[in-house]
Amino acid sequence: MGAIPDVVDLVLYFLGFLSVVVWAIILFKSILWVKTTLAANAFLAKFNSLQHPQDLSSLMNSSEGSFARLCHAGLKALTELRSSIPLSKPDRREVLLQSLRQQAYLEQKRLEKGLAVLASIGSTAPFIGLFGTVWGIMNALKRITATGSAGLDVVAGPIGEALIATAIGIATAIPAVLAYNYFMRKLKIHNADMEQVAARFQTLVIKSGLEGE
Repeated sequence: MGAIPDVVDLVLYFLGFLSVVVWAIILFKSILWVKTTLAANAFLAKFNSLQHPQDLSSLMNSSEGSFARLCHAGLKALTELRSSIPLSKPDRREVLLQSLRQQAYLEQKRLEKGLAVLASIGSTAPFIGLFGTVWGIMNALKRITATGSAGLDVVAGPIGEALIATAIGIATAIPAVLAYNYFMRKLKIHNADMEQVAARFQTLVIKSGLEGE
């Protein structure tokens, strides 16, 4: 039966696992954002060039991505309004606005997946590494006390190994923090663009008379 790993080894294994999680999330989010950006640019190229509001339906059906789903949710709300009890024009506009906001929230929630994990790892990994270092130094000092020798050759080895935990903790946290900040900036820009798409969608709906009299 093999020896049981000590606390420092367990800390190193755990930090290695966290590092794998960080890079997996970075890869997944990078692919997601490439797809999202391509779909958004393709949609905006057509959406911003619309001259006739009646072209909205065909554009929604032929497009993909967050912006297309946002406008599709708005069109769905308009369709449901026609089959529901009669409402005043301000109430219909409020219902449309709430539908757009709800879909925008769902899109934001989808794009936020994994960011909380990056933030948590980025903020805690250095402390986990520091814990492993402190524990390793404590054990090294105990061994020194037990052997009664405090020579450099006795101290340097165990303490040097303990300091590796802090180094790995920092190395794990840096990409997590950088990736979190980058993806959050992308998300803020995307949300701002989504607000602009929702505003122009409402304008086109009003011009087209799709909201009803």
